[in-house]
Amino acid sequence: MRDIKAETLAARGGLAADGEVHPVVPPILAGTTYSRDRDYALPEGQAAYIRGVSPGDLPAEHLLAQLENGFAAALFASGTAAAAAIVQALKPGDRIVAPRIMYWGLRNWMLDFCQQWGMALDFYDAADPKSLQRTLTVAPTQLLWLETPSNPTWETVDISAAAKAAKKVGAWVVVDSTVATPVLTRPLDLGADLVFHSATKYLNGHSDVIAGAVVSAVDSELWQKVIYNRTNAGAVLGAFEAWLLLRGMRTLFPRVRQACKSAQVLADYLNQHDNVLEVQYPGLANHPGHQIACAQMQNGFGGMLSIRVKGGRLGALAVVGACQLFLRATSLGGVESLIEHRQSIEGPASEIPDDLLRISVGVEAIEDLIVDIERALTKV
Repeated sequence: MRDIKAETLAARGGLAADGEVHPVVPPILAGTTYSRDRDYALPEGQAAYIRGVSPGDLPAEHLLAQLENGFAAALFASGTAAAAAIVQALKPGDRIVAPRIMYWGLRNWMLDFCQQWGMALDFYDAADPKSLQRTLTVAPTQLLWLETPSNPTWETVDISAAAKAAKKVGAWVVVDSTVATPVLTRPLDLGADLVFHSATKYLNGHSDVIAGAVVSAVDSELWQKVIYNRTNAGAVLGAFEAWLLLRGMRTLFPRVRQACKSAQVLADYLNQHDNVLEVQYPGLANHPGHQIACAQMQNGFGGMLSIRVKGGRLGALAVVGACQLFLRATSLGGVESLIEHRQSIEGPASEIPDDLLRISVGVEAIEDLIVDIERALTKV
Protein backbone atom coordinates (compact mmCIF):
# COMPACT_ATOMS: atom_id res chain seq x y z
CA MET A 1 0.00 0.00 0.00
CA ARG A 2 1.21 3.51 -0.81
CA ASP A 3 2.07 5.88 2.00
CA ILE A 4 -1.12 7.15 3.58
CA LYS A 5 -1.82 10.37 5.43
CA ALA A 6 -1.54 10.72 9.19
CA GLU A 7 -5.28 11.22 9.67
CA THR A 8 -5.90 7.88 7.92
CA LEU A 9 -3.36 6.17 10.16
CA ALA A 10 -5.11 7.63 13.21
CA ALA A 11 -8.61 6.68 12.11
CA ARG A 12 -7.49 3.08 11.54
CA GLY A 13 -5.32 2.83 14.65
CA GLY A 14 -5.22 -0.67 16.10
CA LEU A 15 -6.67 -2.43 13.09
CA ALA A 16 -4.93 -5.58 11.89
CA ALA A 17 -3.07 -5.80 8.58
CA ASP A 18 -4.98 -6.75 5.44
CA GLY A 19 -5.97 -10.41 5.27
CA GLU A 20 -6.14 -11.03 9.03
CA VAL A 21 -9.39 -11.78 10.79
CA HIS A 22 -9.85 -8.96 13.29
CA PRO A 23 -12.75 -6.97 14.72
CA VAL A 24 -13.21 -3.41 13.52
CA VAL A 25 -12.90 -2.29 17.16
CA PRO A 26 -9.59 -3.60 18.56
CA PRO A 27 -10.03 -5.84 21.62
CA ILE A 28 -9.06 -5.11 25.22
CA LEU A 29 -6.08 -7.27 26.14
CA ALA A 30 -6.45 -7.58 29.89
CA GLY A 31 -3.86 -10.24 30.73
CA THR A 32 -1.06 -9.24 33.07
CA THR A 33 1.25 -12.26 32.70
CA TYR A 34 1.99 -14.61 29.80
CA SER A 35 2.87 -18.28 29.65
CA ARG A 36 6.10 -19.83 28.41
CA ASP A 37 6.66 -23.01 26.38
CA ARG A 38 7.99 -26.33 27.71
CA ASP A 39 11.56 -25.08 27.40
CA TYR A 40 10.59 -22.06 29.52
CA ALA A 41 11.08 -19.75 26.54
CA LEU A 42 8.77 -16.98 25.45
CA PRO A 43 7.47 -16.93 21.88
CA GLU A 44 9.30 -14.32 19.84
CA GLY A 45 8.00 -10.84 20.58
CA GLN A 46 5.79 -11.93 23.48
CA ALA A 47 5.97 -10.24 26.85
CA ALA A 48 6.48 -12.07 30.12
CA TYR A 49 4.73 -9.50 32.32
CA ILE A 50 3.07 -6.22 31.46
CA ARG A 51 5.28 -4.07 33.69
CA GLY A 52 7.93 -4.47 30.99
CA VAL A 53 5.92 -4.71 27.79
CA SER A 54 2.13 -4.60 27.69
CA PRO A 55 0.49 -6.07 24.57
CA GLY A 56 -2.56 -3.99 25.39
CA ASP A 57 -0.51 -0.79 25.06
CA LEU A 58 1.25 -1.68 21.84
CA PRO A 59 -1.44 -0.55 19.33
CA ALA A 60 -1.64 2.95 20.84
CA GLU A 61 2.15 3.15 21.21
CA HIS A 62 2.69 2.08 17.62
CA LEU A 63 0.14 4.60 16.35
CA LEU A 64 1.60 7.49 18.34
CA ALA A 65 5.12 6.68 17.14
CA GLN A 66 3.85 6.79 13.57
CA LEU A 67 2.03 10.08 14.07
CA GLU A 68 5.13 11.71 15.61
CA ASN A 69 7.58 10.19 13.07
CA GLY A 70 9.38 8.61 16.00
CA PHE A 71 11.43 5.50 16.65
CA ALA A 72 9.11 4.28 19.41
CA ALA A 73 6.54 5.45 21.95
CA ALA A 74 5.81 4.40 25.53
CA LEU A 75 2.60 4.88 27.49
CA PHE A 76 2.58 5.74 31.19
CA ALA A 77 0.04 5.72 34.01
CA SER A 78 -0.14 9.55 33.89
CA GLY A 79 1.48 12.56 32.29
CA THR A 80 3.38 13.24 35.50
CA ALA A 81 4.67 9.66 35.54
CA ALA A 82 5.92 10.10 31.97
CA ALA A 83 7.67 13.38 32.81
CA ALA A 84 9.17 11.88 35.96
CA ALA A 85 10.68 9.02 33.96
CA ILE A 86 12.46 11.58 31.78
CA VAL A 87 13.75 13.74 34.63
CA GLN A 88 14.84 10.70 36.64
CA ALA A 89 16.94 9.58 33.68
CA LEU A 90 19.39 12.32 34.69
CA LYS A 91 21.96 12.15 37.49
CA PRO A 92 22.54 14.17 40.66
CA GLY A 93 24.49 17.26 39.68
CA ASP A 94 22.87 17.52 36.25
CA ARG A 95 21.06 20.67 35.17
CA ILE A 96 17.64 21.20 33.60
CA VAL A 97 16.52 24.37 31.84
CA ALA A 98 12.74 24.82 31.61
CA PRO A 99 10.23 27.61 30.87
CA ARG A 100 9.27 29.90 33.74
CA ILE A 101 5.60 29.59 32.79
CA MET A 102 4.65 25.98 32.13
CA TYR A 103 2.18 23.40 33.41
CA TRP A 104 2.24 24.28 37.11
CA GLY A 105 1.86 20.73 38.47
CA LEU A 106 4.95 19.52 36.63
CA ARG A 107 6.86 22.72 37.47
CA ASN A 108 6.19 22.19 41.19
CA TRP A 109 7.21 18.54 41.01
CA MET A 110 10.43 19.44 39.17
CA LEU A 111 11.31 22.03 41.81
CA ASP A 112 10.84 19.54 44.64
CA PHE A 113 12.55 16.63 42.92
CA CYS A 114 15.56 18.57 41.71
CA GLN A 115 16.15 20.02 45.16
CA GLN A 116 16.00 16.58 46.79
CA TRP A 117 18.02 14.89 44.04
CA GLY A 118 20.79 17.49 43.96
CA MET A 119 20.00 18.72 40.46
CA ALA A 120 19.93 22.28 39.17
CA LEU A 121 16.73 23.69 37.68
CA ASP A 122 16.79 27.08 36.01
CA PHE A 123 13.99 28.86 34.17
CA TYR A 124 13.89 30.96 31.01
CA ASP A 125 11.26 33.31 29.62
CA ALA A 126 9.61 31.44 26.72
CA ALA A 127 8.59 34.73 25.11
CA ASP A 128 12.24 35.81 24.82
CA PRO A 129 14.62 33.72 22.64
CA LYS A 130 17.60 35.55 24.17
CA SER A 131 16.48 34.44 27.63
CA LEU A 132 16.43 30.81 26.50
CA GLN A 133 19.88 31.08 24.92
CA ARG A 134 21.34 32.90 27.92
CA THR A 135 19.91 30.46 30.47
CA LEU A 136 20.97 27.45 28.41
CA THR A 137 24.61 28.52 28.15
CA VAL A 138 25.28 30.08 31.55
CA ALA A 139 26.23 26.66 32.96
CA PRO A 140 26.57 23.06 31.67
CA THR A 141 23.10 21.77 30.81
CA GLN A 142 21.96 18.19 30.32
CA LEU A 143 18.26 18.71 29.50
CA LEU A 144 16.29 21.50 27.83
CA TRP A 145 12.54 21.29 28.43
CA LEU A 146 10.29 23.10 25.95
CA GLU A 147 6.53 23.56 26.15
CA THR A 148 4.98 25.15 23.10
CA PRO A 149 2.42 26.61 23.16
CA SER A 150 3.05 27.05 26.89
CA ASN A 151 0.29 26.65 29.45
CA PRO A 152 -1.57 28.89 30.27
CA THR A 153 -0.23 31.99 28.49
CA TRP A 154 0.48 30.24 25.16
CA GLU A 155 3.92 31.58 24.31
CA THR A 156 5.51 29.83 21.35
CA VAL A 157 9.11 28.65 21.16
CA ASP A 158 11.03 28.05 17.95
CA ILE A 159 11.72 24.34 18.43
CA SER A 160 14.27 24.09 15.63
CA ALA A 161 16.32 27.05 16.89
CA ALA A 162 16.14 25.87 20.49
CA ALA A 163 17.17 22.34 19.52
CA LYS A 164 20.20 23.63 17.60
CA ALA A 165 21.25 25.73 20.59
CA ALA A 166 20.83 22.78 22.93
CA LYS A 167 22.88 20.46 20.72
CA LYS A 168 25.78 22.93 20.82
CA VAL A 169 25.99 22.51 24.60
CA GLY A 170 25.31 18.77 24.56
CA ALA A 171 21.81 18.92 26.07
CA TRP A 172 18.91 16.62 25.34
CA VAL A 173 15.75 18.34 24.09
CA VAL A 174 12.28 17.38 25.31
CA VAL A 175 9.15 19.06 23.95
CA ASP A 176 5.85 19.02 25.81
CA SER A 177 3.53 18.91 22.81
CA THR A 178 0.36 18.18 24.75
CA VAL A 179 -1.48 21.21 23.34
CA ALA A 180 -0.12 21.10 19.79
CA THR A 181 -0.47 17.31 19.30
CA PRO A 182 0.99 15.67 16.17
CA VAL A 183 -1.96 17.15 14.26
CA LEU A 184 -0.31 20.58 14.47
CA THR A 185 3.40 20.05 15.23
CA ARG A 186 5.91 17.22 15.01
CA PRO A 187 8.78 18.24 17.30
CA LEU A 188 11.00 15.28 16.39
CA ASP A 189 11.10 16.55 12.81
CA LEU A 190 12.32 19.87 14.19
CA GLY A 191 15.24 18.45 16.16
CA ALA A 192 13.77 17.31 19.49
CA ASP A 193 15.01 14.10 21.09
CA LEU A 194 11.81 13.28 22.96
CA VAL A 195 8.19 14.37 22.71
CA PHE A 196 6.12 14.32 25.88
CA HIS A 197 2.31 14.21 26.06
CA SER A 198 -0.15 14.35 28.88
CA ALA A 199 -2.26 11.84 26.96
CA THR A 200 -5.11 12.62 29.35
CA LYS A 201 -5.75 15.70 27.21
CA TYR A 202 -6.10 15.80 23.42
CA LEU A 203 -4.80 12.33 22.63
CA ASN A 204 -7.63 10.80 24.64
CA GLY A 205 -10.01 13.71 24.14
CA HIS A 206 -12.94 12.46 26.22
CA SER A 207 -11.99 13.32 29.82
CA ASP A 208 -12.13 9.70 30.93
CA VAL A 209 -8.49 8.55 30.98
CA ILE A 210 -5.38 9.54 32.93
CA ALA A 211 -2.33 8.68 30.82
CA GLY A 212 1.05 9.93 29.68
CA ALA A 213 3.24 9.23 26.68
CA VAL A 214 6.82 9.73 25.53
CA VAL A 215 8.03 9.34 21.94
CA SER A 216 11.71 9.11 21.04
CA ALA A 217 13.38 10.13 17.80
CA VAL A 218 15.94 7.29 18.01
CA ASP A 219 16.97 4.39 20.21
CA SER A 220 19.14 6.57 22.43
CA GLU A 221 20.72 6.18 25.85
CA LEU A 222 18.11 8.62 27.19
CA TRP A 223 15.28 6.57 25.72
CA GLN A 224 16.55 3.35 27.29
CA LYS A 225 16.73 5.07 30.68
CA VAL A 226 13.15 6.30 30.29
CA ILE A 227 11.96 2.77 29.53
CA TYR A 228 14.00 1.42 32.45
CA ASN A 229 12.35 3.94 34.77
CA ARG A 230 8.87 3.04 33.57
CA THR A 231 9.47 -0.67 34.06
CA ASN A 232 11.07 -0.45 37.48
CA ALA A 233 8.74 2.19 38.86
CA GLY A 234 5.73 0.26 37.58
CA ALA A 235 4.34 3.37 35.90
CA VAL A 236 2.43 1.41 33.28
CA LEU A 237 -1.00 2.05 31.84
CA GLY A 238 -3.84 -0.42 32.44
CA ALA A 239 -5.36 -2.38 29.56
CA PHE A 240 -8.74 -0.65 29.66
CA GLU A 241 -7.15 2.81 29.81
CA ALA A 242 -4.91 1.92 26.85
CA TRP A 243 -7.98 0.81 24.92
CA LEU A 244 -9.82 4.04 25.73
CA LEU A 245 -6.77 6.06 24.72
CA LEU A 246 -6.55 4.29 21.37
CA ARG A 247 -10.26 4.88 20.82
CA GLY A 248 -9.76 8.58 21.46
CA MET A 249 -6.73 8.79 19.15
CA ARG A 250 -8.80 7.45 16.27
CA THR A 251 -10.75 10.74 16.25
CA LEU A 252 -7.75 12.95 17.08
CA PHE A 253 -7.57 14.78 13.75
CA PRO A 254 -11.22 15.83 13.38
CA ARG A 255 -11.44 16.80 17.07
CA VAL A 256 -8.29 18.93 17.07
CA ARG A 257 -9.10 20.57 13.76
CA GLN A 258 -12.58 21.51 14.91
CA ALA A 259 -11.25 22.84 18.22
CA CYS A 260 -8.65 24.93 16.36
CA LYS A 261 -11.25 26.35 14.01
CA SER A 262 -13.58 27.32 16.84
CA ALA A 263 -10.76 28.67 19.04
CA GLN A 264 -9.65 30.98 16.24
CA VAL A 265 -13.18 32.34 15.79
CA LEU A 266 -13.57 32.81 19.54
CA ALA A 267 -10.16 34.49 19.88
CA ASP A 268 -10.95 36.89 17.03
CA TYR A 269 -14.29 37.74 18.63
CA LEU A 270 -12.91 38.26 22.14
CA ASN A 271 -9.99 40.30 20.80
CA GLN A 272 -12.52 43.04 19.96
CA HIS A 273 -14.54 42.81 23.18
CA ASP A 274 -14.71 45.88 25.43
CA ASN A 275 -14.53 43.84 28.65
CA VAL A 276 -11.50 41.81 27.57
CA LEU A 277 -8.11 43.37 28.26
CA GLU A 278 -6.05 40.80 26.37
CA VAL A 279 -6.48 37.59 24.41
CA GLN A 280 -3.56 35.17 24.50
CA TYR A 281 -3.73 32.90 21.44
CA PRO A 282 -0.98 32.08 18.90
CA GLY A 283 -3.42 32.39 16.03
CA LEU A 284 -3.83 36.14 16.52
CA ALA A 285 -1.63 38.37 14.36
CA ASN A 286 -0.81 40.52 17.42
CA HIS A 287 0.41 37.54 19.46
CA PRO A 288 4.19 37.89 20.03
CA GLY A 289 4.82 34.33 18.87
CA HIS A 290 2.46 34.36 15.91
CA GLN A 291 5.17 34.10 13.25
CA ILE A 292 6.82 31.17 15.04
CA ALA A 293 3.44 29.47 15.31
CA CYS A 294 2.83 30.00 11.59
CA ALA A 295 6.16 28.37 10.81
CA GLN A 296 5.86 25.24 12.97
CA MET A 297 2.12 24.65 13.40
CA GLN A 298 -0.03 23.25 10.61
CA ASN A 299 -3.82 22.84 10.46
CA GLY A 300 -4.43 25.51 13.11
CA PHE A 301 -3.08 27.13 16.24
CA GLY A 302 -4.59 24.93 18.93
CA GLY A 303 -7.81 24.76 20.89
CA MET A 304 -6.50 26.64 23.94
CA LEU A 305 -6.63 30.35 24.68
CA SER A 306 -6.59 32.62 27.71
CA ILE A 307 -8.23 35.97 28.30
CA ARG A 308 -7.62 38.70 30.83
CA VAL A 309 -10.82 40.50 31.76
CA LYS A 310 -11.70 43.81 33.36
CA GLY A 311 -12.34 43.88 37.09
CA GLY A 312 -9.37 41.86 38.28
CA ARG A 313 -9.94 38.68 40.27
CA LEU A 314 -13.55 39.51 41.12
CA GLY A 315 -14.34 40.27 37.49
CA ALA A 316 -12.76 37.01 36.33
CA LEU A 317 -14.65 34.97 38.91
CA ALA A 318 -17.90 36.71 37.94
CA VAL A 319 -17.40 35.69 34.32
CA VAL A 320 -16.63 32.09 35.26
CA GLY A 321 -19.66 31.95 37.53
CA ALA A 322 -22.00 33.21 34.82
CA CYS A 323 -20.99 30.65 32.16
CA GLN A 324 -23.59 28.01 31.34
CA LEU A 325 -22.07 26.05 28.44
CA PHE A 326 -18.42 26.42 29.40
CA LEU A 327 -17.92 24.00 32.27
CA ARG A 328 -16.05 25.24 35.34
CA ALA A 329 -13.41 22.52 35.49
CA THR A 330 -9.68 21.99 35.18
CA SER A 331 -7.89 19.95 32.48
CA LEU A 332 -8.18 20.52 28.75
CA GLY A 333 -8.45 18.87 25.36
CA GLY A 334 -11.84 17.18 25.74
CA VAL A 335 -14.83 17.42 23.43
CA GLU A 336 -16.52 19.70 25.97
CA SER A 337 -15.48 23.33 26.44
CA LEU A 338 -13.99 24.27 29.82
CA ILE A 339 -13.17 27.54 31.54
CA GLU A 340 -11.17 28.05 34.69
CA HIS A 341 -9.66 30.75 36.85
CA ARG A 342 -6.04 29.61 36.78
CA GLN A 343 -4.81 31.46 39.85
CA SER A 344 -7.45 29.73 41.97
CA ILE A 345 -6.18 26.39 40.67
CA GLU A 346 -2.48 27.13 41.08
CA GLY A 347 -2.70 28.78 44.50
CA PRO A 348 -0.97 31.74 46.20
CA ALA A 349 2.43 31.03 44.66
CA SER A 350 1.05 31.30 41.12
CA GLU A 351 2.70 33.76 38.75
CA ILE A 352 -0.48 33.91 36.66
CA PRO A 353 -2.43 37.22 36.79
CA ASP A 354 -5.59 37.09 38.91
CA ASP A 355 -7.72 38.33 35.99
CA LEU A 356 -6.74 35.46 33.66
CA LEU A 357 -9.20 32.80 32.53
CA ARG A 358 -8.02 29.73 30.64
CA ILE A 359 -10.37 28.34 28.01
CA SER A 360 -10.32 24.89 26.43
CA VAL A 361 -12.50 25.01 23.33
CA GLY A 362 -14.40 21.82 22.58
CA VAL A 363 -16.41 20.72 19.56
CA GLU A 364 -19.71 22.43 20.34
CA ALA A 365 -21.22 24.90 17.87
CA ILE A 366 -19.09 28.03 18.04
CA GLU A 367 -22.21 30.20 17.84
CA ASP A 368 -23.43 28.75 21.12
CA LEU A 369 -20.07 29.24 22.79
CA ILE A 370 -19.93 32.89 21.74
CA VAL A 371 -23.41 33.54 23.11
CA ASP A 372 -22.41 31.94 26.41
CA ILE A 373 -19.17 33.90 26.88
CA GLU A 374 -20.81 37.13 25.73
CA ARG A 375 -23.52 36.72 28.34
CA ALA A 376 -20.93 35.97 31.02
CA LEU A 377 -18.78 38.99 30.12
CA THR A 378 -21.68 41.32 30.88
CA LYS A 379 -21.16 40.42 34.57
CA VAL A 380 -17.80 42.24 34.74
